Amino acid sequence: MLVTFAVAYGALSGLLLPRAVYQLAVPAGERWRSHCPAGHPLPSRFGLARCRHCATQDTNTPRAGGWYGPPTLTVALLTTLICALFAHATGPRPELAVWLLTTPILVLLAWIDATVHRLPDLLTLPLAPATLLLLGAAALCPNANGTWPTALCGTLVLGGGYLVLFLISPRSLGFGDVKLALPLGAILGWNGWHTLALGAIAGPLLAATYSLGLLALRKAHPKTAIPYGPFLITGTLTTLLTR
Repeated sequence: MLVTFAVAYGALSGLLLPRAVYQLAVPAGERWRSHCPAGHPLPSRFGLARCRHCATQDTNTPRAGGWYGPPTLTVALLTTLICALFAHATGPRPELAVWLLTTPILVLLAWIDATVHRLPDLLTLPLAPATLLLLGAAALCPNANGTWPTALCGTLVLGGGYLVLFLISPRSLGFGDVKLALPLGAILGWNGWHTLALGAIAGPLLAATYSLGLLALRKAHPKTAIPYGPFLITGTLTTLLTR
């Protein structure tokens, strides 16, 4: 039942993410998108990434059926898979609610960063206090399998570490990555210092592997910028699921 609920939740939230990606994946300084690619206004902030006007009219849309943004099925399947794995790995513990609530946000951030190399403050700024607040509530439950003090320490340690790296080399690391490290540190720290250490290593290791692969395939040069957020998020989620 728990995995079934997680699958349903992941599928529903994943279906809504492509529209949010399309609206928020804009370069810094530009306003969020409020119209579909053909120029029709979006009636609300939430919903499927599909324009009914484009679906019923003969317009020059890049995708048939009025769909826009990233592939809806791909995003929904990815979110569903992560939620299902969390439900299977965590079981009926209160922190599972935290993992399920944060998963769509992390998928959204990873996709936006991969698209425009940007992590919007709209998502990163409230994520750290919200994660700590939710984990604090989970810690009050009798069957919680983590500690809130280490979650707080994880926030400070990982966020502080990335802040130092940003100050040393601002060209190789964005300040958005520093803000993203705060909630990721809380998520990793909840499970202890060992998990925090592994997660802190996993993200940079994945990013380095990807960069070396691009260099080997001659699809990039040493100064090519890559989005760092997706690797931080992937490293955190992988560590949490395999700890």
